Amino acid sequence: MKSLLFLILPLYLLATSSFITPTEYASQLYKNPRGIGCQKCHGDNGEGKLIAKYKHKGMDRSFRAPKINTVSYNKFYRALNKRKNGMPRYFLTDKEIAALYLHLHKNDKKKK
Repeated sequence: MKSLLFLILPLYLLATSSFITPTEYASQLYKNPRGIGCQKCHGDNGEGKLIAKYKHKGMDRSFRAPKINTVSYNKFYRALNKRKNGMPRYFLTDKEIAALYLHLHKNDKKKK
């Protein structure tokens, strides 16, 4: 029994301890949630970004990712749980969505 405890205890400690802070986790998740990072389209701080310029029926057009660093949590959550206007569906957990929102609003308290 003691030998089993010595085998399980290190695994338990590894699983319950974190090597990165919640802020670091949120930053890494923003950069690569499921193969392509949010910053590729929404910018480093969620400020929105031009994705492509193109012509359609002779008219100049552009495709932009919206600004996401000023939306409410509820709107942010809903947007991540449905596919809309080229936004891929990431199938993120509630914890991952909260972490992404934290990353986008990490400086809110400093602004006040």
